Amino acid sequence: MPELSSERLAQRTQEVGLLDERQVEAIWSELGTRSATILEFQSVALRREWLTNYQIEKLNRGDRSGFFYGDYRTLYLVGAGTFARVYRAVHTKTGEVVAIKVLRRRYSDVPEQMQKFAREGRMGKTLRHPGIVPIFHVHSSGTTHYLIMEFVEGHNLREFLKVRKKLSPDEATDLASQLADGLKYAFKKGITHRDIKMTNVLVSSRGKARLVDFGLAAASGRLTDDELVDYPNARTIDYAGLERATGVRKDDKRSDTYFLGCVYYHMLTGQPPLQETKDRIQRLSVSRFRDVEPIDNIEPGLPRWVVAVVKKAMQLNPKNRYQSPEEMLGDLRMTAERLQAREDQELLDALHGDAKLLAEMPTESKAAQKEQQVTIMLVESNVDMQNILRDNLKRQGFRVLVFSDPDRATSRFDQDDRPADCIVFSTEDLGESAVVAFNQFAVHPRCKNVPAALLLGDHHGDWRKDARVADHRAVIQMPIRLNAFCGIVKKLAERKKNGE
Repeated sequence: MPELSSERLAQRTQEVGLLDERQVEAIWSELGTRSATILEFQSVALRREWLTNYQIEKLNRGDRSGFFYGDYRTLYLVGAGTFARVYRAVHTKTGEVVAIKVLRRRYSDVPEQMQKFAREGRMGKTLRHPGIVPIFHVHSSGTTHYLIMEFVEGHNLREFLKVRKKLSPDEATDLASQLADGLKYAFKKGITHRDIKMTNVLVSSRGKARLVDFGLAAASGRLTDDELVDYPNARTIDYAGLERATGVRKDDKRSDTYFLGCVYYHMLTGQPPLQETKDRIQRLSVSRFRDVEPIDNIEPGLPRWVVAVVKKAMQLNPKNRYQSPEEMLGDLRMTAERLQAREDQELLDALHGDAKLLAEMPTESKAAQKEQQVTIMLVESNVDMQNILRDNLKRQGFRVLVFSDPDRATSRFDQDDRPADCIVFSTEDLGESAVVAFNQFAVHPRCKNVPAALLLGDHHGDWRKDARVADHRAVIQMPIRLNAFCGIVKKLAERKKNGE
């Protein structure tokens, strides 16, 4: 295939409806010539956010479809499975960002798969809970079938854990509780999940857990084991293996609690309890479920209440397992309370020890210790976001001051010599007023040399160009991993502490 020219690429963008004549002419005008290279044309279109790399790749391949689904324009591919592909997309008129789940073409003419896909959509439309990703619309047109869903900024739990390795008991318990609460809600509506696994849990940029893919494989329960091994889309094969191992019917409602226990185990240890394999016969093997390594063998330091919940959820005998998500949720919440009580006691003990140690220190040692402490001032009005950022900054050893009002935060620098070593303005709830405050801070006589960061919300990227930046002033764009956020703030704060 001959290399595509910039002129031909421009023509294709108009033919498929990605750019209009005005936009194309604006690109030519900026380039100053129609003889520019295709890379130069692409660079301008990308910078202006009129095209995405995903769209450019499709155009270069000569694709004519897949750019639009109804009133939504696809931006990039989020994930692909055996059954469907998921895209991030934007409404062409309102700018609303959504996820679009599209049934793969090879299943579009298979009545059973089409019906299963439609059933997922209808089922998802009935579920509205903070722990479940909602489905807004179900569309079918010819051989094209797709679902319009909420787009969650973040990662699936498997990707999240690749970075974090494993989670602390309190964080894992919090996420498991959110999932159990979503399952409880669905269970009361007569709906089970039937495909709980790490990739079907999304963790948002705010640290909230959300379930996806409800009801995708209920039909598989009617197949024999031999049929299941050869079935083209055996998405609940792990459920079939568990239910065969325990001798229960193939749609046992307690299977969801078992696999939620598997997810909890994986978060706490960083490794799956069941041997991971693509071999379907091995996944149906009874020994796979009987040979699970006890969680306290892998993590002997886990609190006994945490271990008890995992072991009860993963009891091979369904009679000894949690009989409903609600029952499991009750124990998870009790575990969370016990973990918090233990943490509070450890903090009190530590504070008592620190107070005793400080009392015995020479005066100059106390002053040196105080001088070494780094203080971060956080300007954020959303309480949930305050808690997330404050907790993570504290884990990094910072002292954190929180303000909801940018003016009050800035006024502290008029009252005190140096109330903080770095200030973070967040646009999450404050919106553009946070950008204004960030810029005013840059010219304030007592503040202009203080390190500062502007934390832009998921959809506030356009404000980056308005921010006054410098060596000691940075813009941080959400979504961002909390560890990365803390690392940037730490560098800014330490630059000031070191006199840079």
